[in-house]
Amino acid sequence: MEKELRIIISGGGTGGHIFPAVSIANAIIELRPDAEILFVGAEGRMEMQRVPDAGYRIIGLPIAGFDRKHLWKNVSVLVKLARSQWKARSIIKNFRPQVAVGVGGYASGPTLKTAGMMGVPTLIQEQNSYAGVTNKLLAKKASKICVAYEGMEKFFPADKIVITGNPVRQDLEEALSKKEEALAFFGLSPEKKTILVVGGSLGARTINRSIQGDLDKFFASDVQVIWQTGRYYYSDASKHLKAYRGMPVWCSDFITRMDYAYSAADLVISRAGASSISELCLLGKPVVLVPSPNVAEDHQTKNALALVHKDAAVMIADKDAEKDLVPTALKIVHDDERLCTLSRNIETLAQRHSADRIVDEIVKIIDKK
Repeated sequence: MEKELRIIISGGGTGGHIFPAVSIANAIIELRPDAEILFVGAEGRMEMQRVPDAGYRIIGLPIAGFDRKHLWKNVSVLVKLARSQWKARSIIKNFRPQVAVGVGGYASGPTLKTAGMMGVPTLIQEQNSYAGVTNKLLAKKASKICVAYEGMEKFFPADKIVITGNPVRQDLEEALSKKEEALAFFGLSPEKKTILVVGGSLGARTINRSIQGDLDKFFASDVQVIWQTGRYYYSDASKHLKAYRGMPVWCSDFITRMDYAYSAADLVISRAGASSISELCLLGKPVVLVPSPNVAEDHQTKNALALVHKDAAVMIADKDAEKDLVPTALKIVHDDERLCTLSRNIETLAQRHSADRIVDEIVKIIDKK
């Protein structure tokens, strides 16, 4: 396969879609340093900053998600969708990709639909255990569908499915050997238990409110906290923390060194996005999952239950979190046997080298052309 390589990768919206997309791009460049990769994202969304930061070119589409609560607002969404498909057509015509890869998020719908209509082979990466509406529609024309969970033939044609797992950030693979270094980075003690609280790149309101309301309980239990609030909640959290000066809490809106954060943690509190779960499986990290109720088809609850049924995670419903989350987490973090069981069970679900396996499928598609 020494022909010229031009690949479009489309999707984004949250870190959960962007980091796997960048991992796939990095794996392509590792295999073929001469490959040309173009990202297609959604204007004004996080990928427009994060992708250039990772060293790749990106073009934005004027796309927005459907408003499920206020259906009358979707007139403008349909106009943006039509404009996005028109722009995607122009991008594909000029870039001439041999394959278009969709990783989920607003932009992947119009990009892959248009690519399919223009005769460009497509590959879908479905991260969740419950397939979204967009990917179910795109699957009809897709050459391959890379998935992370078993049993996905209930959503997609079985002959197109390949289990690859979800790609994770490359720096995480070496994360666990750095615990002492990691604790020093956050200014925390190796003598105390540490809980990592991750609300996703934008933030999780319920998780943040649960932590904020129960900070006293952490300190009474002699537990230290690494608290990533997300962009929307940092200001409120940092104001609240002024009353707890000197307490062992590291707080920020974004963690640049997630390898250190995972390494330092004895227990993680997280939403149940597919990307987060893949990272936790790979690292064998005990976790309390709080699925977001504000996602399509309630897919985070389904992701979490796939782990809970194998005793590989503990789940707290969003509606119960303010009452139960912190007491449950504190009980687990002080129970070494329970931590061990959760760690052992979640690690058995890990899919390793996922980005390389997806790139293998991309190469096979191009070689067939």
